[in-house]
Parts: sequence; structure tokens; C-alpha cells
Amino acid sequence: MNKINPLDVQEIASQLVKENKYLNHVYSELQKEIEKIKEEIIAEFENHPVTQEIEGGISSINISNTLNGVTNLYSFIGFESGDKPLDPIREELKKINIKYTTNSKGELIFSVQFPTAKDIFKVTPMPWAEGRSWAQGIELGISGLGFYLKKVKNSRSGLGIQSQTPVRSNARFKNTKYISYLISLYTKKIQDLSKNTTL
Repeated sequence: MNKINPLDVQEIASQLVKENKYLNHVYSELQKEIEKIKEEIIAEFENHPVTQEIEGGISSINISNTLNGVTNLYSFIGFESGDKPLDPIREELKKINIKYTTNSKGELIFSVQFPTAKDIFKVTPMPWAEGRSWAQGIELGISGLGFYLKKVKNSRSGLGIQSQTPVRSNARFKNTKYISYLISLYTKKIQDLSKNTTL
């Protein structure tokens, strides 16, 4: 049996302490950068005209310019009065985090938990169409604006209903960049962070 010199053990322990301190430092710095990116995407989401318009509820103005000023997104999409459709998106964005593990070679592997656009589409269902996402509809378009009637009572949102026949011509939903754009933009920032980080 080989004997290990006590001095060798002390040297190994000393190196491990230094390595752990270094790895903890790297992890801490990366965590700060991820938190910064997290704060940025949440702020951009909250300041987006679509978010602000929906946050305003049934009395909001069409500041997103998606509906030609006919009504607002909260009413047009068909949310019920008191609904908070933005909260599931906020919860997904709050999950952004960084973790690390070691592989079989003892190498440190960093991974970032970050929602995809599909993750967010799953938690933003249309009130009246199972399997469809209103958040994705903002980007791809939502039909029915030409059939929209303003009505104060007896509607899902308390503001509007859909007519059986068109009530206005040339009324089209204006698609706009939203969740997919934000996720793509900040995913790239995380990828760039990974490229610029060396251990």
C-alpha cells in the first residue's frame, strides 16, 4: 500500500480550498449577471405596450395599436372582469436562475433555467379557445375585430361581444412583437455571457 506524505495531503487540501473559493467566486459573478438579465427582461416585459394595456383591464386604451383603437386587448381577447392573465407570464420569468453541477470528469457545468416562448404560450390560454395562446396571438394575429361590438353588460369581459355579422370593414388586428422577441433577445444575451465566461 502506498503511503501519502502528510505534507502532500496538506498541499492537496490547500489547492482544493483555493479551487472552491475560485469556483464560488465564478458562480457568484455569473449569478449576478443572470440576475441582471432577469431584471432587464422583466422590466422590458412590464413596460411593453401590450402588457401595460392588458394590465389596465377593461377600461384601458389601445396603446399597443393592435386594434385600431376599436377597443382594448383585455376586452377583445375576452378576459373576464377581475382576471389577471399576465401573472402566469410573470411567474415564468421569475424562474430564471443559474445552477451548476459536475460531470463524470469533475468538470463544472453551468446551466441557466430560462423559459422558452412555448413555455409561456402554454400558460397563456385563450379564454374561449382551448389549445390557443393569447400571447402567441399577439404575434400571429387574432381574428374577429370586424365582428366586435361594444357592449357594457352581458359579455365575458363586461365591455364587448362578438356579432354574428361584420359590423366594420377593413378592421384588422395588427400583429406585434411580444414574447417570442423578448425570449429570443435575452436568450442571446445569456449565450453571449456564456461565450465571454472562462473558468
